[in-house]
Amino acid sequence: MTALAPIAVPAALDSPFVQSLVSLIRAEDSYGAWENRGDARLLEDYIVTKAEKRAMPIMGDPDPDTIDRVEKFYKAVGLTIEKQCGLMASPMMKMSHEGFGRVVLLVGRLVAFSKSLRDVHRFGFEDVEMLAAEGMKATGQAAAVIAQFPDVARA
Repeated sequence: MTALAPIAVPAALDSPFVQSLVSLIRAEDSYGAWENRGDARLLEDYIVTKAEKRAMPIMGDPDPDTIDRVEKFYKAVGLTIEKQCGLMASPMMKMSHEGFGRVVLLVGRLVAFSKSLRDVHRFGFEDVEMLAAEGMKATGQAAAVIAQFPDVARA
């Protein structure tokens, strides 16, 4: 009998951001429907290839599922900041029905992260590595601002 080779798991799945995102997704599974799904399978909705983006219209209204994914992404950034800094980071997002808007992460009285959102109907990443990199990039930017203004963050 031959032994089966272990399934390769991307190192990005061990990223603190990806682990925060997966924990948020699993927290919303109140009936256990996704209990047996692997982390990579839970993140499939966040993966949008270049070909898939090209097939989408340039202008479009985001559906509720897409908006939910964007909100979860930035909640995971906030959760990762909280784990790293020990301070609660609250995301606030305001978006028009056309998919344009802004997201900010507030830590105390500090705006630790701010980003304009465009073309939200095309929100997604090429692969899990890009998802992890973008999440950790946002987390790093916010952590740098918190380190620069710790008194405001703790206020």
